[in-house]
Amino acid sequence: MRSILLQFLAASFEIAGCFAFWAWLRLGKSALWTLPGTLSLILFAFVLTRIDSVAAGRAFAAYGGVYIAASLVWLWAVERQAPDRWDLTGAAICLVGAAIILLGPRATAG
Repeated sequence: MRSILLQFLAASFEIAGCFAFWAWLRLGKSALWTLPGTLSLILFAFVLTRIDSVAAGRAFAAYGGVYIAASLVWLWAVERQAPDRWDLTGAAICLVGAAIILLGPRATAG
């Protein structure tokens, strides 16, 4: 449960950080938006390292599914665009994949 919460926290930081650069470069906002954006991306990387996993690649792979779902929440909450059924179906598939990667039984070394 802790890992899942950390993944959603990491996704929030990553999306906010990337959006700050999007706002600057695509929406004509001030370059000052990159300052909190950079801090947010640093916090994203820090939080991602707190996820319980012996292998970074596995943590990153599982996080990818969470990132997709969190991006659709951002789309709805911040950009005020409702995800459609295809968005939601794709996110559900990604979350199932992330759960399999993160929570699947692992062979023990011995």
